[in-house]
Amino acid sequence: MRTIIVIASSTALLAGCGGAKAGSGLAVVAAENVYGDIAQQIGGAHVHVTSILSDPNADPHLFEPGSSNALAVATAAVVIQNGVGYDAFMTKLENASPNAKRSILTIADVLGVHGRNANPHLWYDVPALGRIARAIADALEHADPVHSSAYRAGLTRFDASLVPLRREVARIRSTFAGSAVAYTEPVPGYLIDAAGLKNLAPSSFTRAIEDGTEPSPQAFAAMNALMTRRLVKVLLYNSQAVSPITARVRAAAVHAHIPVIGVTETLPPKRSFQEWQLAQARQLAAALAR
Repeated sequence: MRTIIVIASSTALLAGCGGAKAGSGLAVVAAENVYGDIAQQIGGAHVHVTSILSDPNADPHLFEPGSSNALAVATAAVVIQNGVGYDAFMTKLENASPNAKRSILTIADVLGVHGRNANPHLWYDVPALGRIARAIADALEHADPVHSSAYRAGLTRFDASLVPLRREVARIRSTFAGSAVAYTEPVPGYLIDAAGLKNLAPSSFTRAIEDGTEPSPQAFAAMNALMTRRLVKVLLYNSQAVSPITARVRAAAVHAHIPVIGVTETLPPKRSFQEWQLAQARQLAAALAR
């Protein structure tokens, strides 16, 4: 799995370093802004969330934490991280500033996802979003029991807000189940599974791309053939981690008039988690209908 190395804005991070119970709320650090947004929606005015991986123009697999990241983690009451090796830098930050009162929530542990070959993009697992949100609410409540009722209410609101996304994924499944698609790397893998679609991209290609290595000529040829022979209805393309190889695959899809959907690993600016995921699901449905 690729080592994640990200450089984040120190200004944004320092704003979140107010201590375990800062004046602006419970100090929460999320390794990924997808979890940060969920925590903010559930916690509302009672939490102050700092997200480390949040740059929409950066490859999340190329990140190196700085001193502001370390300070944010050191003073956090709650830390939310993905696990499965995706954000291994968090362990280093936590070990550098031991704090017995700090609560660490690892989403992979919540979902029971482990192993070197596991897909780490857990926030794309629509059926599991309720469990993820509940675990985050539990962590907030444990760290700040005074506002337990507010966190429970926030969880209820968040869960209700997922209804349009769940319905869209169910609609894709009922209409297009079994349709063949391909992705350049497993970022949307859980979404594809939930929608009942069939990914034909060879793992020898997608795993190499995810690990930041060059796919073999055979793996590239197999992936490219899916485009040139029009064996898939849609190509899902990680627009946040582009390489010459993936650009060539994308170009082949465009040339073959196969719809291409750009997906990202971090939450885009000015969008909620639900808005982002629903927009991508709707794009997928529209592409499949072409």
